[in-house]
Amino acid sequence: MSFKSIIRDLKDMKNGFGSMSRREFDGMHWRSRTKTFIAPDVAPSEPIEQGQWANLPPELLLDIIRRVEDSEAAWPARKAVIFCASVCKSWRTIAKEIVKTPEECGRLTFPISLKQPGPRDAPIQCFIKRDRTNSTYHLYFGLIPSEDENDKLLLAAKKIRRTTSKDFVISLVANDFSRSSNTYVGKLRSNLLGTKFTICDSQPPNAAAVQHANKHSRRFSAKQISPKIPACNYNVATISYELVLRTRGPRRMHCVMQSIPVSAIQEGGTAPTPTEFPQHLDKKSSSSKGKDPIISFSSPNLSAEPTPGAHDALFLKNKAPRWHEQLQCWCLNFKGRVTVASVKNFQLVADVDPSVDLPAEEKDKVILQFGKIGKDIFTMDYRYPLSAFQAFAICLSSFDTKPVCE
Repeated sequence: MSFKSIIRDLKDMKNGFGSMSRREFDGMHWRSRTKTFIAPDVAPSEPIEQGQWANLPPELLLDIIRRVEDSEAAWPARKAVIFCASVCKSWRTIAKEIVKTPEECGRLTFPISLKQPGPRDAPIQCFIKRDRTNSTYHLYFGLIPSEDENDKLLLAAKKIRRTTSKDFVISLVANDFSRSSNTYVGKLRSNLLGTKFTICDSQPPNAAAVQHANKHSRRFSAKQISPKIPACNYNVATISYELVLRTRGPRRMHCVMQSIPVSAIQEGGTAPTPTEFPQHLDKKSSSSKGKDPIISFSSPNLSAEPTPGAHDALFLKNKAPRWHEQLQCWCLNFKGRVTVASVKNFQLVADVDPSVDLPAEEKDKVILQFGKIGKDIFTMDYRYPLSAFQAFAICLSSFDTKPVCE
């Protein structure tokens, strides 16, 4: 029997999942109905009885999963790796050991890959679909939308209007935007004018940040915090758009990636790379009234206009376009990935102090680019040190109306 036959049998073979019920399987780690994947990193709340597939010799099991991982390079075929991780605990453990991060292999596999930095060499290419009727935005993996509508959904966002701000709630699925759900990954919050944005992550960038927050935060007491995870959002980045009141022109934006040090883009530097999602919220101890508290790990002066070199956070700026005399418009080289002129189009590069020892090619390297290719369809290409979640949140800020910035 070939290895692909084994994987195909895993989908339908009842004995391969022991005595699991249909409800337990649906709550496990894959929901094919919505074409999304739910984290196999998070262990089920109820113990799963091991089936006959768990009794394979470790050496044979390791070889099976490694061959499947090597052969299935892209979606939708890559879901075979997810099926392997969903069989039982031993298969999931080995799959997590074999599957590498996007930085190392350039592939998106488990949901935690969306929180990990992208590859250093070539960008990961995605596209965004906007639905104006219900104010939702869907991020898909791939170059352009496919005709059979079998695109791989990575993240979804919904715009929620408030009195003095707007929130873009980001989720792993397209039908659940509740902040109490385990599919909630973060949000983007704007001010009234749409010139300042804050990216909030549902999990801290690292363990040290949690200790720092618990030590210095005074916004909530210990009784309001779940013993598993704080019931709050973590401020990981801020985005600001310059005011353009007299002269009209392209937008000018700055991003302060507070969770990414500037050393990440230097030789030998690394960006924070989470390995798993936090445990579920404790419903008894988490607060459901009012707004979720936001913990910031940045210095107090980050609310002002960013100044490169002020601290060790990574600064990004949009690449200045050039004026095309024949077309009579501002232009950027998107290398064929953007085909429609729009004020929303942008490219982000590192904004570092001249004293920082950084090669010239790194200073000009496009870390994130976003642009329009059709009605309500946009491309999004990102690379290291940004993650898919961070890149998607930055692109969402471009969708918001900014009458004072253009």
